[in-house]
Amino acid sequence: MHPRPAPSLPTGALFGVAYYPEYHQRDRMLEDLDLMAKASITVIRVGESVWSTWEPEDGRFDLEWLAPVLDAAHERGIAVVLGTPTYAVPPWLQTAHPEIAAERRSGEPVPWGARQEVDYTNPTFRFYAERVVRRIVARYADHPAVIGYQVDNEPGLELFHNHSVFTRFVRGLKRQYGDVDTLNREWGLTYWSHRLADWSELWRPDGNSFPQYDLAWRRFQAAQTTEFIAWQAQLVGEYARPEQFVTTCLQYPRRGLDDRGLFAALDVTSGNPYYGMQDRLDASLDKRQLNYWTTTGVAGLFRQADRLYSSKQARFLVTETNAQAIDDSSTNFPPYPGQLKQAAMAFVSRGAAMIEYWHWHTLPYGAETYWGGVLPHSLVPGRVYDEVSAIGAELRQISPLLDGYEPDADVALLWSNPSRYAQQYMPPFTIDGTPDEESFEHTFDAFHAAVVETGRQARILHLEQAAELGGAELARRFPVLVAAGLYVTTDAELDLLRDYAAHGGHLVLGVRTGYADHEARARVAVAPPGLDAAAGVSYEEYSNLEDPVPVTGSPRLPAADGASGRYWVEGLRPADGTTTLAGYDHPRFGDFAAVTTHAHGAGQVTTVGCVPDRELARAVIHFAAGPAGADTDKPSELPVTISSGTVPDGRRLRFLFNWSWEATTTTLPDDVVEPATRDHFPAGKELTLEPWGCRVLVSDEVATGDATTGATAGGAR
Repeated sequence: MHPRPAPSLPTGALFGVAYYPEYHQRDRMLEDLDLMAKASITVIRVGESVWSTWEPEDGRFDLEWLAPVLDAAHERGIAVVLGTPTYAVPPWLQTAHPEIAAERRSGEPVPWGARQEVDYTNPTFRFYAERVVRRIVARYADHPAVIGYQVDNEPGLELFHNHSVFTRFVRGLKRQYGDVDTLNREWGLTYWSHRLADWSELWRPDGNSFPQYDLAWRRFQAAQTTEFIAWQAQLVGEYARPEQFVTTCLQYPRRGLDDRGLFAALDVTSGNPYYGMQDRLDASLDKRQLNYWTTTGVAGLFRQADRLYSSKQARFLVTETNAQAIDDSSTNFPPYPGQLKQAAMAFVSRGAAMIEYWHWHTLPYGAETYWGGVLPHSLVPGRVYDEVSAIGAELRQISPLLDGYEPDADVALLWSNPSRYAQQYMPPFTIDGTPDEESFEHTFDAFHAAVVETGRQARILHLEQAAELGGAELARRFPVLVAAGLYVTTDAELDLLRDYAAHGGHLVLGVRTGYADHEARARVAVAPPGLDAAAGVSYEEYSNLEDPVPVTGSPRLPAADGASGRYWVEGLRPADGTTTLAGYDHPRFGDFAAVTTHAHGAGQVTTVGCVPDRELARAVIHFAAGPAGADTDKPSELPVTISSGTVPDGRRLRFLFNWSWEATTTTLPDDVVEPATRDHFPAGKELTLEPWGCRVLVSDEVATGDATTGATAGGAR
């Protein structure tokens, strides 16, 4: 066993695939690895999906099948991330211990036959999981190819309703509230005669109707996932070499997790950003609606990367992303030529230290038969393999430039997992007459997309992370801060928003912010609660919108003309001294302001009383951040977007994207070098971007030295 000082995290950009030689119908491992090396693959992820291969029967282990893969990878300079297989329980364990099954509702176990059917808090499951994890990691911890570990895989899929889980939930409530009288008061259990006389009277969550109960239940479920991953990371840490990192991979929309809390116990953030390809990346189309585990649109792609960065406010690993068509057999939309490079560089531009495709070879069987890998079903390298190879070659060139890279942040946006939980339980919006469980995301994304589409860069901060900075430091680092959809807030968090503006920041308030307290209770105060004086505006009415409502601009916000509000309107009434920037063209809602602005201390508060459409959101961000944006050295206009960042010695990296079928040009603001070609371009030159093109540039005065020529295979290590 080894001590665990700070591990060596990837510093440049690893490039790889998830690799499952055990899924092949014949042995072609050496052929695969040779093809990978030729494609500049520098890392593979292995082993996380096959507990029944590691342990075919109870207590009978086969640990040697992976050794030839690791040996051959190491010979080719390919590093390895070793996964633990605890998310895919073998049949012998399911049949011997059916009590380990997770229950989606009390007494209703998840049927076996897929994956993640297990209650990972169950002590019987933990016994077997610990045993297999220890055996695998002890066997391979000293292998020179292994640079890190992924524990489990995409946890948080289920909310566990098992009796033992509910019992722990009640015990936690006892510790938090002390007695039932306090719980009765805090949850408002007088309503509908739900007052408790004893803890044993608390009902199961299946029939619950109280949002306060549900919020506590969701927080508790996320804590179970955090504890499970931290437990497994601690096991692995007992064997890991000092330089090896430990992580897990998240599918961020899953209900049973809190990404910030979960990654606090891990060395590096990792996640699986899947995205819609083909026309879903056409910037000329307003396709920004969300799906459950993928996003649609250019801004959605960047938002996934920004969420990954937000978990630890640090660079991250992409452990899975699209290679070809992704999803079921009726959803086949492989990338247009060039889109794979665009997505990879988009992730890198936002802080990715590894790009890893799911997966190397397309499977001929199983639930994911039509989840395309780098190689198609024929296993013959084709167009996608060639594009991946070109991406790998270019990443080798720019990887040394990425050491210490920090993406720019022109506008900060606040994220709140509790607000997301609460608005999933009681959605404020409806779409086509159906309650919208993505209400929080639709509010948040309206502003995030506007940041991207106006040529700026976003930095997502969890409310808790913003609180750690404090109002003055937050204002110093981020001149514009968006607080939209933050329904569940503490009094201290509302103080933080006011303090931010008082210290000179420009606060942009969106709908629902501050309306409920930490228990999801509607605040008994003038809305927006705790912010009305700072914002110079109040409201008592709010309404759903079945159709968009047109907005009228003003001399200070002329771009709002022709825009509209969607989903929801708050009847904003400006106070004296508050400027109305936009109103509504509507016989009733025209009585209210749509957008207002008001000075507060050394700063300003701009309030948006609806979910803005694309045009209105852009107008607001232009107003708050200034006409040219905070970063004037990267002007862009759709379909072009430009991401940028710095490395510690002051070098500027820029990633230029053309999200369309038409070639376009952009004008360079200063002298640059293109590392892929080593061509020099002077300031003022018009640079061509081909359809679905992406080009990476670096400041000329620094990049002409060894930084552009010193790349090596696997340059991140």
